[in-house]
Amino acid sequence: MSATVYHRRLPHIRVDGSVYFVTWRVQKDQPALSENERDGVVMALRHFDTIRYALHAYVVMDDHVHVLVQPTPDHRLEDIMRSWKSFTANRMQRGKTRQGTIWQDEYFDRIIRNDAEYNEKQDYILNNPYQRWPDLDAYPWGWILGVDP
Repeated sequence: MSATVYHRRLPHIRVDGSVYFVTWRVQKDQPALSENERDGVVMALRHFDTIRYALHAYVVMDDHVHVLVQPTPDHRLEDIMRSWKSFTANRMQRGKTRQGTIWQDEYFDRIIRNDAEYNEKQDYILNNPYQRWPDLDAYPWGWILGVDP
């Protein structure tokens, strides 16, 4: 198992076959994501599932996104991230609901090291909306592998 490291503002470590916990945020000067925009982000996340990557979990919040994702051997996480962010930003701009830069340039990613950490990150993703908005009954922009919506 070989690891590669590259730097932007943050260091990014890549290990083939790994599952990553990834977070990216809306620019500070942008308003919160609307329900339609969250739908668009979910659609983008699900589009290449099982082709370029395996989705394990996601939640699209009003100002950030968390994903558990495992790239396929012939796709790099940084390319997947560029695709998700570019596609969704262009779609929002074409819909004339947004102008300027939508997403912060950098994103945070962490290799999931064991089953305990995997379960902890899944729980975090699943519960993120309910921590922010305790009175929610349901949140349609979150999903966990193996759990029916």
